[in-house]
Amino acid sequence: MTLSDWQILLFSALPVTELRVTIPLALSNGMSVQRAFMLAVIGNIIPIVPLLLWLEPISNWLRQYPFLDSLFQNILLRTRRRGNKVRRYGAIGLMLFVAIPFPGTGAWSGAVLAWLLGLPVFSSAVVISFGVVLAGIIVALASAGVIQFAYIYDLEYLLAAVLVIALFFFGHRRKKKA
Repeated sequence: MTLSDWQILLFSALPVTELRVTIPLALSNGMSVQRAFMLAVIGNIIPIVPLLLWLEPISNWLRQYPFLDSLFQNILLRTRRRGNKVRRYGAIGLMLFVAIPFPGTGAWSGAVLAWLLGLPVFSSAVVISFGVVLAGIIVALASAGVIQFAYIYDLEYLLAAVLVIALFFFGHRRKKKA
């Protein structure tokens, strides 16, 4: 493995960059899409199990220091607000929470959310890993220009139709459960 490979692996494991930043970074430095995807996904999956196992002891340790406790509680509060939607949809909700590449979502936030909801470590790790793979696919395709390809060949209407159908499906499904 080259230095560049190790950098992508490491940056993908960090909470701020994860694979949402590292895949486009790798592609801009000339790495192939497949290699960038593989390294970023592996790097993003590495911290999941340790996070799920260590969040409780870390939380207990942070409570001893008022400044760190308030900082950690703010992070938990933001994650809890998003957790209600995840709780409603269960494992699929957690996977989608991790998979959709928005700021504040990802493997780290998904692990914190799973811990807050009291989900089992093994099943949470599997679901979060699937979410990371889906996020990697979305980011890699977007970074590689599939969306640009759709615009060139006037397929943006097809993409918009798929988005509208997906939103209708999830909105309709939520109304049924309410």
